Amino acid sequence: MSTGTWVLVVAVVVALAFGGYRALTDGRFRGARAVPATRDGRAAPDAAPSGSQGTAVPPEPAEPSLLEGTPWVSELGQRATLLQFSSAFCAPCRATRRTLGEVVAVTPGVAHVEVDAEEHLDVVRRLGVLRTPTTIVLDRAGREVTRASGAPSRQQVLSALDAAVSV
Repeated sequence: MSTGTWVLVVAVVVALAFGGYRALTDGRFRGARAVPATRDGRAAPDAAPSGSQGTAVPPEPAEPSLLEGTPWVSELGQRATLLQFSSAFCAPCRATRRTLGEVVAVTPGVAHVEVDAEEHLDVVRRLGVLRTPTTIVLDRAGREVTRASGAPSRQQVLSALDAAVSV
């Protein structure tokens, strides 16, 4: 076999492995991401986690809503909120919008808030959103319960909501 054939074979194997990884992980809810807070209670993207030096950490006050200081703070649901970050030319974002809309229609007290990631880069950076669509499930107080990158299925969203409502 020539060198070009080997390069092609390796490229195909790497592409298949990456595609398999993405198929297994896309849309899976994986727990909450810690968003460290600043002095004024708003989240800061660059803050180090407290207690990282091995010292005792005093109990922190209740976390503020992730939507604090944003135009969507008044749109929190009574029981939970599905916060979706999307972009204009994202096909999975449209599928996610549809799925979340269906879940909200059958689940009382749950709101769906969609944020255009391109228009609100400050919020995207603060919350550590790396790709679209990203769905963050918030409890009634606006605290993050879990998040998923990629398009989740209806059943995955309903399972994540169960966790948010029981908190």
